[in-house]
Amino acid sequence: MPEVSIITPCYNSSKFLEETIASVMNQTFTDWEWLITDDQSTDHSVEIIQRINDPRVRLTIAEKNGGAGHARNLALEKAAGRFITFLDADDFWEPNFLNEMIGFMKKENAEIAYSNYARCNEELIPQIEDFKADKEVTFENLLKTCRLSLLSSMYDSQRVGIEYFPEGSKREDHVMWLNLLKKIPVGKPLQKTMAKYRMHSTSVSRKKQNIVKDQYLVYKDFMGFSTLKSLYYTANWAMNGFIKYSKIFN
Repeated sequence: MPEVSIITPCYNSSKFLEETIASVMNQTFTDWEWLITDDQSTDHSVEIIQRINDPRVRLTIAEKNGGAGHARNLALEKAAGRFITFLDADDFWEPNFLNEMIGFMKKENAEIAYSNYARCNEELIPQIEDFKADKEVTFENLLKTCRLSLLSSMYDSQRVGIEYFPEGSKREDHVMWLNLLKKIPVGKPLQKTMAKYRMHSTSVSRKKQNIVKDQYLVYKDFMGFSTLKSLYYTANWAMNGFIKYSKIFN
């Protein structure tokens, strides 16, 4: 059984996929499985993945395009590793990401951990200050801003179980982390920059003004909060999101 399961959704990612593959293959920690789900790509993504000559890499092709959450869930259904971590098909890990994260989690007896990550343009050149893993994460403070980024976080499935993503929401990662944090008191910060995140100008996560309603539904529908309480946390999330990405504050 592998120590780590890496979960990757892929959709039309051929432009950056080879760099992502290299970042996994160059990991100093080698006891992993990589579960990639292609979400009906129309480019050459599948061909690129199929060229990987490594039995630790397992490709699933979704029967229909169902979005990133659905693709991750298909991979999670097959995950056998104790530790679960995520890497989108256009992001990048430093070579010691897995080694550092697993060592940190065992040392700190952590059920969830997250690290710093660099915020880069499409050429992986940093654009603003690194996102800092500078606070312990709880359910309460995660309601106001999602500090847990998929590419720089890890959880122990032996202790907290496998947590699936809610399908049909553009904020599925936030809901997933909130559901995990309901089970444990705290997630631990590793204050080292272990990953690089590509900030695409057209990405859903950057267009905050277009997904305020989706964020509101995180609280109203998935957390079961009242309208007033949902509006309160949505306002906090919007302000923290502005601070997170604005060069004024970095």
